[in-house]
Amino acid sequence: MTTHSQQIDWKADAPASIVVFLVALPLCLGIALASGAPLFAGVIAGVVGGLIVAPISGSALMVSGPAAGLTAIVLAAITQLGDYRAFLVAVVIGGVLQILFAAVRAGIIGYYFPSSVIKGMLSSIGIVLILKQVPHAIGYDASAMGGESFAEGEATTFSAVADALGAIQPGAALIAAISLVLLFAWPRTPLAKVKLLPAPLAVVLLGLAANALYPTLAPGWTIDATHLVALPIPTSGAEWAQQFATPAWGAITSPAVWRIAVTLGIVASLETLLSLEATDKMDPYKREAPPNRELLAQGVGNTLSGLIGGLPLTGVIVRSAANVSAGAKTRWSAILHAVLLAGAVVAIPQLLNRIPLAALAAILLHTGWKLAHPSIGRALWAQGRSQFIPYAITILVVLVTDLLVGIGVGMAVGIFFLLRDMLKAPPFTEVSPKGAVLRRFELHPYVNFLNKGALLSVLDDLPDGASVEIDGRQVQRIDPDVLEVIHNFRETAMIRGIDYQLVGVPALSTGGNVH
Repeated sequence: MTTHSQQIDWKADAPASIVVFLVALPLCLGIALASGAPLFAGVIAGVVGGLIVAPISGSALMVSGPAAGLTAIVLAAITQLGDYRAFLVAVVIGGVLQILFAAVRAGIIGYYFPSSVIKGMLSSIGIVLILKQVPHAIGYDASAMGGESFAEGEATTFSAVADALGAIQPGAALIAAISLVLLFAWPRTPLAKVKLLPAPLAVVLLGLAANALYPTLAPGWTIDATHLVALPIPTSGAEWAQQFATPAWGAITSPAVWRIAVTLGIVASLETLLSLEATDKMDPYKREAPPNRELLAQGVGNTLSGLIGGLPLTGVIVRSAANVSAGAKTRWSAILHAVLLAGAVVAIPQLLNRIPLAALAAILLHTGWKLAHPSIGRALWAQGRSQFIPYAITILVVLVTDLLVGIGVGMAVGIFFLLRDMLKAPPFTEVSPKGAVLRRFELHPYVNFLNKGALLSVLDDLPDGASVEIDGRQVQRIDPDVLEVIHNFRETAMIRGIDYQLVGVPALSTGGNVH
């Protein structure tokens, strides 16, 4: 097999698909739970990600499915619209937007979002995810726990968490606590080397075993059916068909639906492009997938997922990393994992319905911690205020408003720091040795009006009687305002006795256009 072949390698792809399936199954269920959506919707998105997105995608190793990074948006949207079928309209529109992004070749959009803003977006999602899953972790499922901000009508996420802490179910809390310890300690245990036992699966097995033992060892701690996974168990083709919800197209005129769709389209695209970049870096064959083709694949996947009742999906880094580490070589691993997902829901729904929600909540709490890990903020702080402040403001605005507003404000702050740095940056490089009598400055190929202030500052600081040469032979485009400053300084230089020479600097009459 060549490094770019997409023909299935059974020895590599089949075992890897099993590993990805074992990681994906609890995540599909858990993300649906965190999103306030039917659990079956998470499975639909996982299957679509494998059977539809993977064959269209140009990536050999990336796995797509429901993403933890979208849970806050989905939960808020379903809560706001009050109807899951109305939300599906937004999913379909979001998918169509992604197809349009691909058509206009917007795959480079990810390069224009400051990394500090993207990290702030993901960290805010992690914080919300943690707060929303605390009630499920301790067996308190009184509400969907609101949306993607702290505000929840007359209450807040904090007050909801406080209510939950007053109604702890010991059996659920114990499962969640042990599961969290296991998840954090897993990389340092010998079991981490067992590819067919990923940490999320170990947590699910722990939850199943604990709840099976409770009736004998601690009857009062037994978790009742309301705190367990509740997948449908259809017995006929008609009942299976009923599990696939269809969009309520009457909601298409709602401004809220369109706002949600735009948010989904943008955020899902950004998450996918980030995951694609990370997956390409992990690829042992160093294959690079075309971003526009990936947006097309994701758009088709989201459109179809929304049409049949599934959650929105993105490229997901956790499942992709599991795919790479398991030795997958082609996209067939992602395709086969989707077949296994569908098979599990059909063949063993009774077993899946014994999984405590507390176990899934623990998996999502761990995911939220990784998204919002303090080391991210510390690293940005070390890089300076221009990195940390957009990160912190993005988090704050997302938490008190919503994701789209937070990204917009974060971008504005990031652009402010970018412009500030550009205003300070001189439009040339001094190439003369230190202490030389003649100071030579080479203008950069592209000089814009933002460089005007820095240029004036450098020229004003020249000592009287200095010798200066400004070399413009590398210039391809220079702003007329800057060009005017350079030429007008001749008069100032004569008054101050400065030997001022211009070499290859365009004349004012050119307007700054050289080529």
